[in-house]
Order: sequence, then C-alpha cells, then structure tokens
Amino acid sequence: MKLYPIETGNFKLDGGAMFGVVPQSIWQKTNPADANNMIDIAARSLLIEVDNRLILIDSGLGNKQSEKFFSYYYRWGNHTLDNSLAKHDFHRDDITDVFLTHLHFDHCGGCIEWNKDQTGYQAAFKNATFWTNENHWEWAMQPNVREKASFLKENLVPMQESGQLKFGPPAPKGEGSLVKHTALGFDILFVDGHTEKMMLPHIQYKGKTIVFAADLIPTVGHIPVPYVMGYDTRPLLTLNEKSSFLERAIKNNYMLFFEHDAHNEICTLQATERGVRLHETFTLKELFS
Repeated sequence: MKLYPIETGNFKLDGGAMFGVVPQSIWQKTNPADANNMIDIAARSLLIEVDNRLILIDSGLGNKQSEKFFSYYYRWGNHTLDNSLAKHDFHRDDITDVFLTHLHFDHCGGCIEWNKDQTGYQAAFKNATFWTNENHWEWAMQPNVREKASFLKENLVPMQESGQLKFGPPAPKGEGSLVKHTALGFDILFVDGHTEKMMLPHIQYKGKTIVFAADLIPTVGHIPVPYVMGYDTRPLLTLNEKSSFLERAIKNNYMLFFEHDAHNEICTLQATERGVRLHETFTLKELFS
C-alpha cells in the first residue's frame, strides 16, 4: 500500500463560522484571519494505492460552479486535482474508487464535471465507483433548510444517473463502533454531529492508524473538544463524538490526516491536563520516508 496527499485546491471560509462560539481572540492563534475575517482552508484528498485499486477519499469542490459561486469562497493558490495526481504519475482515469466522507459540495463537487459541449454533466472519474452510504444519500437528496446550500443537485443527480454510485456498509448499532468496508479494505467510523452519517476512514499503514478527519476535526485548531464548527447540524452531538474519538485516538496512537487544514497535513496527539492537544505535525512524506 502507498498513500499520497492530493491537493485539489485551496479556498477561504469565515473564521467565525468555522469556530462557532469560540471567540476570534482564541481561534486566530492557530487559524489567523485576513481583513475579511476569512481563514485559509484546504480541500485535501487522500489517494490510496493498494493491490489493483486507486482509491480517492473525497474530491474537492470541482470547477463546474459559476464565477459568482466561487466568489464566495476566495479560491487561492495553484493546486488542482489533476496537477496533484500528475505529480505522482496518475491520471483521474486511473482512479477505481472515490470514497465520499459526505456529500457537501466541498467534498464531492470534483466527482462531476461539465460534458464537452457544456450542455450537461458527466462523471469526472469515468472508471471509478462512487461510494457513500444509503442513510446519508437519502439525507442529502432531501436536505433540511440548514444544509440545502451544501447538497447541490448538480453534484448528486449526475452521480446517480452515471450508474457508478454504490452504497457501502450501513452504520453499526453500537455508537462509536467501527465497521469494515470490505470492498475498500479499511474501517469506517460513522458520526452524526456535522451531518447525518459522515464517514471517517481508518487506514492501517506501515504499523500506524491514519484517520481521515474530514469535518469532525477540520484543522489542528479544532482539536480541543469545544472547538466546533457553526456548520454542524448537531453541535452538542459533535462534542460527544469528538470527545469519544479523541479518547480512542490517544489510546490507539491515531494520526490525523487533515482535509481542510491548508498548512498542516497530518499530526500526532498528546494527552495534557487541559485535554487532548496537538503534539507534532508532519507531511506524509516526512513521516514515512
């Protein structure tokens, strides 16, 4: 097995929305804001090369939305999914599976693109299976008012119509239990605080457990339990889920792979008198070279 970070593009989000009730005077120490109160955000995917499969975890925002849409998110930097794949000698047509932690547009938008004459949409990974879970799919297709702007039909309907959509295992009955995704070979933790049945892959790699943290812990600044995003649909549930997860992470020496931290790729954790905190940050290349 080999792992590769795939940088699909950077953008910005409102710092207050990203940290909820935590005051700016505190969160800006780890996530400094610009003059518009916007903080740097990544859309970092993880590529898993194993056996005869190339598995991409999440796909970023994509590029099919309007200029007006992207003006809200202040894209910056030169990263693209195609360029990042090419750095590792891959092409999007090589991808066999795209595992989607959840279906908010910044996690699945890259799965769908305009067709050649821009009259409709098509799958951006023509040889891949798109993996979600049935409960989350139903949640996304009938969105609540709070999340409606995050579940975009131009991402979801073409995915379904492509014939490439599959549902993985359902969430287990035991809260906080891991379930094996037998087709892809890694364990999944289901969490419900951010959105219904978001999935966090747990990948066994060179004797370590790498957890793709998605939106449970989007940046190193979100490691403390009370630092919960204003975007979460059930923030009190997120508090409980983070607390349980971090306790397990310390016990099992998990490493967190960050999707949204523009400046930190992966980290270790430590237990302190104030709770679980950041220990060290690395890139995958530094950690496993």
